[in-house]
Amino acid sequence: MTNEITDRQKEIINVSLQLIAENGIQGLTIKNIANKIGFTESAIYRHYENKIQILIAILDFFKDNSERFFSYEVQANENSITKIERLFLNHFNTFTSKPALVAVIFSEEIFRNETVLVQKMEGIIKNNSLSITNIIETGQKKGEIRTDINASHLSIIIMGSLRLFVKQWQMLNYSFDLIKNGAEFINSIKTVLTVKN
Repeated sequence: MTNEITDRQKEIINVSLQLIAENGIQGLTIKNIANKIGFTESAIYRHYENKIQILIAILDFFKDNSERFFSYEVQANENSITKIERLFLNHFNTFTSKPALVAVIFSEEIFRNETVLVQKMEGIIKNNSLSITNIIETGQKKGEIRTDINASHLSIIIMGSLRLFVKQWQMLNYSFDLIKNGAEFINSIKTVLTVKN
């Protein structure tokens, strides 16, 4: 993370994600966190001022993971389609290991009235979109990706479809294998991106 966090803070973040997974975002309260860990509420407040600070820490966790994936792929000397495929798979793996992240990352309701969360999420989306667009533009120059659609538009198609696919998994109560079904979904994305002969 940007700021090194303590083991206790990691524990609070993990328990917060469990609570979100079990009861939705409304289940995330300082009282519920304290009860689940076996702390007093005041002990939680020593680490995080409020629920918003915890949500910021969760977004930072996702941001750092995403940035690591994207910066690696932008610099990798491989086919652009392969890079995009790996980005999808890395996100599917992250969401499979921490499904409650989806409820935070793709939840419009929690961002609506919290400017700091909106700004944090906007930063993540902007950075990820720039990286994807960069990969696509490089692929277009190399003749790996179709050039009849603007790179920034293809980026929106890719990011939007990833979001909708993962959101569908969440709405269906994680009832299908995100990684296995995701691999099939990626093949469809590759078909959309690939230059037609």
